[in-house]
Amino acid sequence: MEKIIKTDEEWRRQLSREEYRVTRKGGTERAFSGKYDDFFEPGVFHCVCCGLELFSSETKFHSGTGWPSFWAPIDETHIITARDASLPEVRTEVKCARCEAHLGHVFSDGP
Repeated sequence: MEKIIKTDEEWRRQLSREEYRVTRKGGTERAFSGKYDDFFEPGVFHCVCCGLELFSSETKFHSGTGWPSFWAPIDETHIITARDASLPEVRTEVKCARCEAHLGHVFSDGP
């Protein structure tokens, strides 16, 4: 898969302020504030930055955390994971494999 690399300025022009903060700077949207937390229509979830297919509605579950949760990607090669030690609790960060957009973190409470 060919990587998509853009400058910070290019990402800022393409994304909303919130999308940029979350995907390019590893931010977190406020729990229960996103449009996809309680969205359970059939379909495919794509990366907001590059359009890569990431998750299917078939693997989405209601975690009660306030963020969309999935138990598997559409294709393992479409995501990458990295160790995140930015908090006292070490977590696993999930990123888009094509553009390295921050997608969230892995938690062990899924189905």
